[in-house]
Amino acid sequence: MSAGSVPQPALPSGFTRRITIEDSATLAASSDARARQLCGELETGHIVFLPRTPIELAAPDRELLLGRRQSSSAYHKNIAYRPLEDRVTGFADSEQQEAHELRRILKDFSRQSVEFLFRFLSPYAGKWKLDFASFRPIEEEGRPARLHARNDLLHFDSFPTRPTNGSRILRFFTNLNPAQNRVWITSQTFESFGPRFALATGLLKSFRNPLSRGLRAVARTLHIPGADRPPYDELMHRCHNAMKEDSSFQEGTPKQRWEFPPGSSWMVFTDCVSHAVLSGQYALEQTFIVPQSALTQPERSPLAILEKLAGRSLTI
Repeated sequence: MSAGSVPQPALPSGFTRRITIEDSATLAASSDARARQLCGELETGHIVFLPRTPIELAAPDRELLLGRRQSSSAYHKNIAYRPLEDRVTGFADSEQQEAHELRRILKDFSRQSVEFLFRFLSPYAGKWKLDFASFRPIEEEGRPARLHARNDLLHFDSFPTRPTNGSRILRFFTNLNPAQNRVWITSQTFESFGPRFALATGLLKSFRNPLSRGLRAVARTLHIPGADRPPYDELMHRCHNAMKEDSSFQEGTPKQRWEFPPGSSWMVFTDCVSHAVLSGQYALEQTFIVPQSALTQPERSPLAILEKLAGRSLTI
């Protein structure tokens, strides 16, 4: 265990642990070996938790975010900042006057997140693709949403409109709420039960069938919408939906409960940690897409696991 971290109680193999780093500033300035160790813990399916966030927001910016009352619409649960385009989305037409200030605040949060993880997880630094940052102002408990968009059901992350083609989804969260914990549950990791779930639900059958593969190739040639999604992303998205549709799984699978207090941050590969958000309001998040070439344990990635089952490449 690295210096500055707090050991957690032993858990059965295949379950997520929370690794607490009390002094993230010291660890961020320490050796690459320690950074590689933390990358390995994340890739295995564990949560790295920072009781004191390294992100600093000016008091007026914090107050602006805490005063934000986002629509409860299922389609606007987040305000998203797109770093590569330097713009924000998730506003109603009547709210556009706030876009400039919120773009500035989320841009600063994104910058600080990148600067911190550049040091803290140095094996990934400069190799990742910077994805969206987001602000989540709605209370998660009881938030109305269609089934596949519900955050309170266990799932592995998969982006329906932003395929990763086998790269991994690393997310860095900060609880901005001054008084309320953000509450998660997790279950077993993708390495532990993902293959069984994929086989039991028949998710791999069409990808093993030469005729089905040929039809998908024709569909891509004809530019049929959705046909250009890599097989890996199609499998992961089907798994995401199948998990949320399976009420027996949601009710009966073993679960762990995690609480993230006000002013804390945490990071996790959400494509291998089955997770759900039970409650909490006012969270900030930055997503990084980490390629296979940057991983310390690529053989444990969901892509490697699924390709071994499928007996073929699942990327394009």
